[in-house]
Amino acid sequence: MPVLTLSKAINTGLRQAMEDDPKVVVMGQDVGGLGGVFRVTDGLQKDFGADRVIDTPLAEASIVGTAIGLALRGYRPVCEIQFDGFVYPAFSQIVSQLAKIRARSGGTLSVPVVIRIPVGGGIGAVEHHSESNEAYFAHTAGLRVVCCSGPQDAHWMIRQALQGQDPVIFYEPKRRYWSKADVADSARDARVLPLHRAQIVRPGRDITLLTYGGMVQTCLDAAAAAADEGRDIEVVDLRTLSPLDLDTIARSVDKTGRCVVAHEAPTFAGLGAEVGAAVTERCFYRLEAPVLRVGGFNTPYPPAKFEDQYLPDLDRVLDAVDRSFAW
Repeated sequence: MPVLTLSKAINTGLRQAMEDDPKVVVMGQDVGGLGGVFRVTDGLQKDFGADRVIDTPLAEASIVGTAIGLALRGYRPVCEIQFDGFVYPAFSQIVSQLAKIRARSGGTLSVPVVIRIPVGGGIGAVEHHSESNEAYFAHTAGLRVVCCSGPQDAHWMIRQALQGQDPVIFYEPKRRYWSKADVADSARDARVLPLHRAQIVRPGRDITLLTYGGMVQTCLDAAAAAADEGRDIEVVDLRTLSPLDLDTIARSVDKTGRCVVAHEAPTFAGLGAEVGAAVTERCFYRLEAPVLRVGGFNTPYPPAKFEDQYLPDLDRVLDAVDRSFAW
């Protein structure tokens, strides 16, 4: 494949999934004629028809509820939630129904619904348009939760999410929609990892930096800056938030002896707390310092002109790295 943006990579992934399986349907507000607010579904309705790319009313509970019914009838719906903060009207459908049907039925029923959610800040949006709510869904048994960080993963992870039997919450970092990279054109390419595998995106020896989504590039920039001062940071893209790939995480921390977890969401009760606890349990005798966390502040997301102060940046990541070595 040519170089693609993240948004185009998801588009091509959806297109391939729809070509491979006529039971894959896309649904959400403005996903058809408009192609989605971020144009991720651009052109799909034209090529596959309005019965497979369905413009729905602005009613998230209805979108997800209808998708559950379709899944029970053998379809594989992909729901688009326009912005992360809009998912809450569908929260009950997701955590009370979608997440529990397979267990409740003793495994006789499956609901392979994929819910796409643009996540995080960095685009100067208004209230309810820049949130990081992944901890809610990672906490919910029965849901798989993943987050792509670049075009390669965006393309292949959406295809993989549509091949399983479990519901998947698929997060897309909206500030990275326009990032570009090569995308493998074959599932046999070594760059195509299993859906629930973390990836070491920058090897290092001194400290492990665990992150995901929009923060991956920020952490890579921090690692490059630290290298100029002789500090070798290993950056691990978690990719999968539930289940966590604890084996890859532990191998990295066992090697470096230090760990920082970085995400956009507030640190209080965020995913970094779970990751930090798991690292401490599995790597206790190898740690040279406590696991430290970097995240957003425990406040509502601020107005757009203040988001640069709210979002973790290179300096806040490097400050945590310095504190780890000062311990």
